[in-house]
Amino acid sequence: MKNKLLLLFITGLLQSSIAQELPNGFVFLENQVPNLRTELGYASRKNFIGRVIEGYKEGQKTIGTKALASALKQVQENLKPLGLGLKIYDAYRPQRAVNDFISWSKRPDDTLTKSTYYPKLAKNRLFELGYISKRSGHSRGSTVDLTLIYLEGEKKGNTLDMGGNWDFFGIQSNYFFEDITKKQKSNRKLLREIMEAGGFSPYDEEWWHFTLKKEPFPNRYFDFVAH
Repeated sequence: MKNKLLLLFITGLLQSSIAQELPNGFVFLENQVPNLRTELGYASRKNFIGRVIEGYKEGQKTIGTKALASALKQVQENLKPLGLGLKIYDAYRPQRAVNDFISWSKRPDDTLTKSTYYPKLAKNRLFELGYISKRSGHSRGSTVDLTLIYLEGEKKGNTLDMGGNWDFFGIQSNYFFEDITKKQKSNRKLLREIMEAGGFSPYDEEWWHFTLKKEPFPNRYFDFVAH
């Protein structure tokens, strides 16, 4: 019995320590937003570099500001009557991850994922064209990459067809890209309208990218890591 109590005590301390790794004003989004789905691309090999990015770890939770969590919770609630929900690909991104992007861009021979993520672009132009930034809004904690997912019915668990994949570097990712189906345009429109109604600003070059208009840290770029 004593050993069991000791184990519970130690577990509690560890959980408390993990929680304290987050700065004031930040939370784990999965703990705050009901039925939120996440698939952190940079915590896996499913990204434009093809490996886990510096500052991420496989299986980690998604981090964002409390303000972001509150806004996403309301968006999720608004989607509920439609049988839909949110799926997040990235939220808070430490500055060291952005620095990792910069280092990668300077290695011309590292083109492992070119055919999937930037088939028609030279990697050294990705910054110039605005697909990657040396200072990312994600590092302020209130920017999010996401899509819509079915929470009910025969398509439960599937994402809505947006006419392109997350983090694809090309004109197909632009919200106004015309060479997609009427349904795909409608899905993009639904995502943008529901996010704008929730207090977010879109980014035209990437249909999945949104920033909270009233972000709590508009001029601060964070570099903490918490798993």
